[in-house]
Amino acid sequence: MRLPFVSSGFKWAGGRKKLKQGFAGKERDMNRKVYQEVKEEALKYFKEANIVLTPDEEEQIEVADFGLNDIYTIGLESVVYVNTDRCCAKEMVLLPHQTCPEHLHPSVGENYEGKEETFRCRKGEVYLYVEGDATEDIKAKILPDQPGFTVFHEICLKEGEQYTLYPNTRHWFQAGEKGAVISEFSTHCYDEYDVFTDGRIKRMPEIEE
Repeated sequence: MRLPFVSSGFKWAGGRKKLKQGFAGKERDMNRKVYQEVKEEALKYFKEANIVLTPDEEEQIEVADFGLNDIYTIGLESVVYVNTDRCCAKEMVLLPHQTCPEHLHPSVGENYEGKEETFRCRKGEVYLYVEGDATEDIKAKILPDQPGFTVFHEICLKEGEQYTLYPNTRHWFQAGEKGAVISEFSTHCYDEYDVFTDGRIKRMPEIEE
């Protein structure tokens, strides 16, 4: 599905050239080499944000390209501290202008109404988009022909600021030009049940050897 851009009520802040800035020439298909490269970048961001991870946590960092093989554009790096029946805590990294694509957290079964989550920006700046009146001149730099984006109410999170998302809220988010580190506190996380607007997306990473 393509978005009806003529009547959307907002303006794009950038295009492909700006989006790729800083990563020109880098390999993007998700293989072991690219995974390790992006993981090392994420570790640098955690260190700069004074977030200390154990060796086991460093090994468990997830590098997700959502099956689109364009990790520096659409992707997310994260590590989960805890995910019990009642709560979840994780740290996330977005590289400069890297985007976590639009999705929602649905109800699962009879007793789980969907994930409630709070994002707190630890370092950098995050542009979060949720349902509501579209913001004109959004700060995110994404391609006008990129499928899978339908909500454009903008919330800008600077260091120390946070925002809570309730279950079944469609949302996506992108880092500013210096990248970002984000803490997430939530109810139990069922990543495998996330519903993405772009039907091509595969939530669980697949790494080619």
